[in-house]
Amino acid sequence: MATNSTKTVELRDLWRRYKQHDDRRARESLVIAYSPLVKYIAGKIGASLPSHVEEADLISYGLVGLISSIERFDPRRDIKFETFANARIRGAIIDELRALDWVPRSVRSKAREIERAHQKLEHRLRRTPTDAELAAELEMSDQEFREALMQVSSTTLFALDELWGSSDQSGDSISLLDTIQDHDSPDPASLVDQGEMRERVAGAVERLPEREKLVIALYYYENLTLREIGEVLGVTESRVSQLHTKAVLRLRSRIQAEDDE
Repeated sequence: MATNSTKTVELRDLWRRYKQHDDRRARESLVIAYSPLVKYIAGKIGASLPSHVEEADLISYGLVGLISSIERFDPRRDIKFETFANARIRGAIIDELRALDWVPRSVRSKAREIERAHQKLEHRLRRTPTDAELAAELEMSDQEFREALMQVSSTTLFALDELWGSSDQSGDSISLLDTIQDHDSPDPASLVDQGEMRERVAGAVERLPEREKLVIALYYYENLTLREIGEVLGVTESRVSQLHTKAVLRLRSRIQAEDDE
């Protein structure tokens, strides 16, 4: 069995052969070598989707992002390929799901209602509204509000990617990683714009209640699944899903409110 150091040497050789000599076989070997990353990301996304969404389909969508990542990655940069590819694999899966429009229109409408209610209450109260206040504003019982959060949870899965994501000239999504300063960048103005959005999202995250902030950090930065976060917090996966949904709806409403000012 190959050791980690042996695998590292083999991967370096594959990258050299592909990037320097455009070796198609080396490219295919890289796709195979990194395919477990696609399976991991597809599994994480699939865990929060309706049961009729097949993981095999998600993997096929993610492979498109993996291939694009391999083609665009520069091994000379001080960035791990897995970090570079993560956002692009995830983005490819998300783009295809959006194109399929698998979320019912009624659920999207309910998510927008909750966002508007949050925005209205936060403006009126000058603080983060409680669940009870949101439920009252929406003319729901506490139980109905919790059920509504569960229904719209799938619409919030990709919200942070949308908030701090943008597209480059090729149409590929740009992650937070791409906003890190690159002295060789030919377009500093675009980096400034991306940096400003990153700061707006970071500022909005800082204003979240502590428990919701922790869920966002564990999910988006530590790459834990909702089930794993539940184990860390000592709550059920459905409770984590509710916390995640509330956090993202708050973030979206705050960013929208800033855009409307």
